[in-house]
Amino acid sequence: MIAVSHPTGNTFVRALLEGLEKEGRLVRFFTTVAGGKRRAYPIPAERIETSPLREITRLALGRFGTPLTRHETGWASVDAVYRALDRRVAQWVNSETRGIQWVYAYEDGALATFRAARAAGVRRAYELPIAYWETTRRLLREEAARLPEWEPTLGSTRDSDEKIARKTEELDLAERVICPSRFVLESVPERARDRCVMAPFGSPNGVNHKETQRARRKGSLRVLFAGAMTQRKGLADLFKAMKLLRRTDIELVVMGSAIAPMEFYRKQFDGFIYEPPRPREAVLKLMASCDVLVLPSIVEGRALVQQEAMSRGLPLIATRNAGGEDLIEEGRTGFLVPIRAPEEIAGRLERLADDRELLEAMSEAARKAAARRTWEAYAAGISAALRS
Repeated sequence: MIAVSHPTGNTFVRALLEGLEKEGRLVRFFTTVAGGKRRAYPIPAERIETSPLREITRLALGRFGTPLTRHETGWASVDAVYRALDRRVAQWVNSETRGIQWVYAYEDGALATFRAARAAGVRRAYELPIAYWETTRRLLREEAARLPEWEPTLGSTRDSDEKIARKTEELDLAERVICPSRFVLESVPERARDRCVMAPFGSPNGVNHKETQRARRKGSLRVLFAGAMTQRKGLADLFKAMKLLRRTDIELVVMGSAIAPMEFYRKQFDGFIYEPPRPREAVLKLMASCDVLVLPSIVEGRALVQQEAMSRGLPLIATRNAGGEDLIEEGRTGFLVPIRAPEEIAGRLERLADDRELLEAMSEAARKAAARRTWEAYAAGISAALRS
């Protein structure tokens, strides 16, 4: 039997829970808040334990920048939410070890759980949703030096030594390390590499073929960037690529949460259409109105927006560091570009803008490639890794 914990839940957590529940292997899921459209889980309510107070406070006050939500130190900061749930799970492990074979936790929310599980003889699985901290810190520090004006959007450059030490011990205590991409797996230090299992994410279910067969306009090529507006995702390089193009028939749509004031982004490149964050179904609808997804990430795990966009017929222009290297068949489902290479991005966009027949063929290939990757396979891969 397996106990899973994650403070905020997301698509891949829900897929794992559903898979374990169907196999009869899920004993308990620990989270902060459950309910509503964004925090609904496909398992019986009696298997869910919540600890909502800090998370509700964080959600209520996060936009105001109060000391309560200050990075790492605030009582309702993201880090405090993760650590509080971690302690709650550890208490449960200390009192409820009968029949539990594994605890399954995620980066930054596993240390107390893993310490308690080791003492109780319970095995420990650890999912790394983004590259290991050593790789992340190196790449983002390079970005801070390369583009200092974008440093405030990077976040992880300001992690304390204490937080880094917790990440290191979490990895060392883990008996299985689940990685969503080869990029993440290769970021794991050699000492833990033999404990790693790769489990790529799935694509949205129930894609309507007709929805992805929109008529291509003869006008602008509609380029989409989706995600937090940070240089961790390479937004500065995309802005530079757009400035290099100087074409009126290529338009950029940026959808995501702003990390800096909007005036900062407009100063970098004013010619983009901003779309705020929205529920997943509305995101998919926006994707279906665009032609290509560009994600020139410096460091990721496996950005879910890649397969979501492909499911709506958008080919990719992405870096290997976005975690979707296996999704890209060069010139067929997308183009793989190096990090920090706006000239390469501009060249690929120009090619698609000038060759709409190629774009149409790549759209169909992307849709089919996305459909081959399922959430059922993701959950089954993890379940199999937790049998040995």
